[in-house]
Amino acid sequence: MAFNSFKEDEQHVERGKMQTLLRLFSYLLSYKKIIVGVLLIMGFCVFVSLVNPLIIEAAVDTYIKNFDFKGLFLLLTFALVINVISIVLVKMRMLLMAKVTNKILLTVRQDLYAHIQTLDFHFFDTRPTGKILSRIMGDINSLKSVLENCVTTLIPDFISICAVLVIMIVKSPLLALASLSSLPILAIGLWMIQVYSHKRWIIFRKKSSNLNAFIHEDISGMRVINSFTAEDETFDTFTELLEDHQGSFRNAVRINDAFGPIIDLCWGVACAAMYFVGIVVIGTDEIGVGTLIAFGSYIGMFWRPIMNLSSFYNQIITNIAAADRVFEIMDTVPEIKNKADAYKLPDIQGNVTFEDVTFAYSDAPDIKVLEHVNFQIKAGQTIALVGPTGAGKTTIVNLISRFYNATEGRVMIDGHDVQDVTIESLRKQMGIMTQDNFLFSGTIKENIRYGKLDATDEEIIQAAKAVNAHDFIMKFEKGYDTELSERGGGLSIGQRQLIAFARTFVSMPKILILDEATSSIDTQNELMVQRGIEAMLKGRTSFVIAHRLSTIQRADLIFYIDNKGIVEAGTAKELIEKKGAYYELYMAQFKV
Repeated sequence: MAFNSFKEDEQHVERGKMQTLLRLFSYLLSYKKIIVGVLLIMGFCVFVSLVNPLIIEAAVDTYIKNFDFKGLFLLLTFALVINVISIVLVKMRMLLMAKVTNKILLTVRQDLYAHIQTLDFHFFDTRPTGKILSRIMGDINSLKSVLENCVTTLIPDFISICAVLVIMIVKSPLLALASLSSLPILAIGLWMIQVYSHKRWIIFRKKSSNLNAFIHEDISGMRVINSFTAEDETFDTFTELLEDHQGSFRNAVRINDAFGPIIDLCWGVACAAMYFVGIVVIGTDEIGVGTLIAFGSYIGMFWRPIMNLSSFYNQIITNIAAADRVFEIMDTVPEIKNKADAYKLPDIQGNVTFEDVTFAYSDAPDIKVLEHVNFQIKAGQTIALVGPTGAGKTTIVNLISRFYNATEGRVMIDGHDVQDVTIESLRKQMGIMTQDNFLFSGTIKENIRYGKLDATDEEIIQAAKAVNAHDFIMKFEKGYDTELSERGGGLSIGQRQLIAFARTFVSMPKILILDEATSSIDTQNELMVQRGIEAMLKGRTSFVIAHRLSTIQRADLIFYIDNKGIVEAGTAKELIEKKGAYYELYMAQFKV
């Protein structure tokens, strides 16, 4: 399987910008009433901003010119009242939009996380955890300004521009034309910038993802790094990735920073053109001072929203890549999912059948891992899988638990094809343990209860006793309430696996899968836990993958897996007498 490490950029599937934006903005529909309230507030604020230049014009050309100070006082009082109300409403609008955008980000993050949980092993096998985290956290956080400003900037400023245009054209078409003379320059400049900017922000997101992937991997493997004194090498790698990240950001920002100067240039040209036409072409005899002042204000009111819209457009160009990355994960269709007509698997006995099963990974369909595998296991039997690394032992148990689908053939449990039943009902009746059993931060009790969320304290204690974990747990000061750090820090490897055994035991699975589950337990602990394992195996179908042959001598059947299938099958005694592949493996481990 191809793995996208921190050393290489992720592939990017180009999507339509408008399609991505509409999908993002669709989250706003859940808050229609609040959005309407915000728009009404913004409408009033736009009205106030449009009226202010008219008030100034009237104050200069009418009241001050005619020495009507009473009328001027009333006019200024009216202006003060509506502007104070506008200021208060702006603060209210900011608070409402902050609440809405934070709720939307929460929803998007929950939707993304919920979808990620439905994805199959292939998705996680082909990318580092850090790259997934960068989408859940960093990419989603970057969407906040876009969501908020689409309401507070896009709609009000567009209305402002249209209203200002109408007012200017009504008052003086010639001055209005002069005020708009630099728009073609702006259009050309913005078009040229966006063509290059979006591509550079995509590169920046990829470099951020690489950096996050390395940091996550580096911290997770810090003990190995320290053990081999590889700090200098990892620091050099970190520095290289950091420089790539910094360089990609600079390249993107350089283009984005051109937005401001272009708008300032166009604004300045428009002002100069308006005053030139007003003073030189038309003449001050035809146009009052108040009108020129009002037009100067309207030019500011015209170009300020354009600057805001350009800034918003800048944000879109900057963050559309983040939205693309989020929706790309959401649109990833899991290879392992319930069929439309999938039904709930009834309580099973544990009979397992492989009917001519062939398997290859989806990204390497020509390379068969298993080919035409057939076997029938009766309920309650213990099957041991042995053989060289990479022969397909884990693949067999992954097909039983449907972490992968068989490429050809059928995997049956009690006569039910595992692809015809719901995934949840299938895996609820299974207990799966590996050599790297992950423990979560929390108490020992909480980690054991993870196997059965409604387990009582008594059931938890009984499960721990069954696998011989109870005694060492009670040696801790807080016993079962002892807090564990992530991955069970503070416990020995053997202790972590014993707790994982208890977690599996408490679920009382009908089919048990042990994938090298005792490989990290020392000889003394192995003798203790073997009795617990025997208790777990009793009465349920079990598949045990083991390189340590001493742990599987009592298995009902041993499958030697190699060459894409089952090379030998039988009891330990039968296979030793046969003196085939299993015999050679046995002698290699036990000869003196």
